[in-house]
Amino acid sequence: MTPPIVAGVGMTTFGESPERTSRDLFAEAGETALEDSGVPREDVETLYVGNFMGDLSENQGHMGPLMAKSLGITAPATRIESACASGGMAVRQAVMAVRNGEADVALVGGVERMHNMGTAGATAGLSVAADDLWEIQHGVTFPGAYALMAQRYFEVHGGDREDLAHVAVKNHANAANNPLAQYQTEISIEKVLDAFPVAPPVGLFDASPITDGAAAAVLVSEEYAEANDVDDSVTITGTGQGTDDLALQHRESLVWTPATVDAAEEVYDDAGITADDVDFLEVHDCFTIAEVLALEGLGFYDEGEAITAARDGETTADGDLPVNLSGGLKAKGHPVGATGLAQISEVTKLLRGDHVNSDVIADADTALTHNAGGTVATAVTHVLEVDR
Repeated sequence: MTPPIVAGVGMTTFGESPERTSRDLFAEAGETALEDSGVPREDVETLYVGNFMGDLSENQGHMGPLMAKSLGITAPATRIESACASGGMAVRQAVMAVRNGEADVALVGGVERMHNMGTAGATAGLSVAADDLWEIQHGVTFPGAYALMAQRYFEVHGGDREDLAHVAVKNHANAANNPLAQYQTEISIEKVLDAFPVAPPVGLFDASPITDGAAAAVLVSEEYAEANDVDDSVTITGTGQGTDDLALQHRESLVWTPATVDAAEEVYDDAGITADDVDFLEVHDCFTIAEVLALEGLGFYDEGEAITAARDGETTADGDLPVNLSGGLKAKGHPVGATGLAQISEVTKLLRGDHVNSDVIADADTALTHNAGGTVATAVTHVLEVDR
């Protein structure tokens, strides 16, 4: 089994587009990915679509055929739903299809339309990724759930709101020059600490925004690339997945994410690498505390040690381990079904050297993506490598 090649990627601008439908957004991202790859649409043999809330935001299920139509593709199409990890899970299915010889060309995309729901509607829609019996019916929303995780982290390991503020400041700095990011502005520690409290210790700038957008990638086999003169420099050499209890109350710990741990162990083994081999990564920072938990679960820091990583400059663009050079979910935006594909798109461009922030990792050859669903009840990871 040879690793699938990322032949092309595409993304819409992330932000507020309440007037645009999911099919419109998906078509733009998919068309861009096809153009980037040089692969004719008639060569696509399978299509995977990551989407979480289409049933709620547009009264639209059965999105596979709909998105295939939007791109003029007649290949079998499948929608993948796994909360905020829907996009990453769609990538995983495409990777397996190409790697196992089921398809030589797979188009995989993710899309979400959220602003048309309004803030209350989007918050309610997102909440269905939690446990209805034990969480939703009792008024728990994801800002509240991650606030509980942050409070517990501070109690067990130490740290404070200023440590989390450094995560937000770092990611906004990374997004400042990213033309596809929702927030292309830098912020200060003071602005984060003085911002409106959402669910203490989570404030306004600790949370990712409501976002509309889509992203896509074309994956091809080595044989197809060779026969069709396709750029084969970036490959997906590993994929991993993990699962945990859906409700926080059923977990042994609020500050450890077994789904991420399992996904990390699988992806490292699959790619034949260790965490020490990773040069930079994109992690699921839906809230600032989520980035901290991800870095520990992925094995880059011991438990309780990642809280000061951003403050100490270790995960900044010029640090030893750059994290979320795209701006992350925090500043690039988080159209939930598209986030996993956005990570693949941004990492591919960073590795190829055609991303605005590529210069800070010019010698990098190995990257990791981490996409999570809910309070990390699901985690999916991928290793991407470039042949220089």
